Amino acid sequence: MTELLKQNLAAHISLSAIEMEEFCSLFQQKSIPKKSFLLREGEVCRFEGFVTKGLFRVYHIDKNGFEQVLYFAIENWWITDIDSFTTETPSQLFIEAIEDSEVLLISKKDKEYAYANLPKIEKLFRVMTQKTHVALQRRMIDNLSKTAESRYIEFAEKYPQLIQRLSNIQVAAYLGITNVFLSNIRKKIAVKK
Repeated sequence: MTELLKQNLAAHISLSAIEMEEFCSLFQQKSIPKKSFLLREGEVCRFEGFVTKGLFRVYHIDKNGFEQVLYFAIENWWITDIDSFTTETPSQLFIEAIEDSEVLLISKKDKEYAYANLPKIEKLFRVMTQKTHVALQRRMIDNLSKTAESRYIEFAEKYPQLIQRLSNIQVAAYLGITNVFLSNIRKKIAVKK
């Protein structure tokens, strides 16, 4: 279970074998069946998670009842509600397993312990936070400046492994468009080929 986590860590920072084992020992393994929730709106997010198997969606339901998908998380990706986790306030998000999934979870207390006792871990999360900010900024700019068709094409090219595992409805919710509009985009692209 922790082998994928160790590979992910090694891609970002250099830890000794002892540091690696100590950090990995702070995580708890959890299995989440398909269509079950790791987090629901109104709950306080008490974890940061690392996906070792499966697929999750992180979403919000707006005042009109529409799902707004912030992001998906597959194997080797991190998952949390950073706002709720950091501020210890009720979440506005749902984190739901789209497939039978497994995740390694670290609590805020254990993460703080790692910061204090394994200084390289603070660098790891700083680097990850910077990458997340870059990705969110790019997504915001894309949503403001690109057509739905170009956003779909870029999403499909950047995440081909996700497109195969998601329904049209889920992709449409991520792109902020209706399922019907996404179907029209796909038909238009198919005609061009």
